[in-house]
Amino acid sequence: MRKPVIWLGDSLEAMMTKKLKMTRGSGNVFRDLGFPPEEAQNLLLRSDLMTRVERYVKASGLKQKDAAARLGVTQPRLNDLLKGKIEKFSLDALVNMLGHAGMRVELNVKKAA
Repeated sequence: MRKPVIWLGDSLEAMMTKKLKMTRGSGNVFRDLGFPPEEAQNLLLRSDLMTRVERYVKASGLKQKDAAARLGVTQPRLNDLLKGKIEKFSLDALVNMLGHAGMRVELNVKKAA
């Protein structure tokens, strides 16, 4: 049997009439979450590469085992990537995976704002 939910905050009507406070982001969600600048940049790069691998896997229509073989990794390793376990992947590993998939990763370096 489920316990009843008890709401101790504002009424729904009161919440809907409050003005929302919006803050402009930095362009890097990890920086906005409080990570140090260098780590935030690394996380942003890795998350972008992980997204590219995930898109490749979905577009290929392959089963994880077959996609992993094309990427040069094991199926459990690919599964970790697809589950978003960013801490398990270095930039080098992600670049290598994309290279196995026939993609070229380019790096653009510019002066910080």
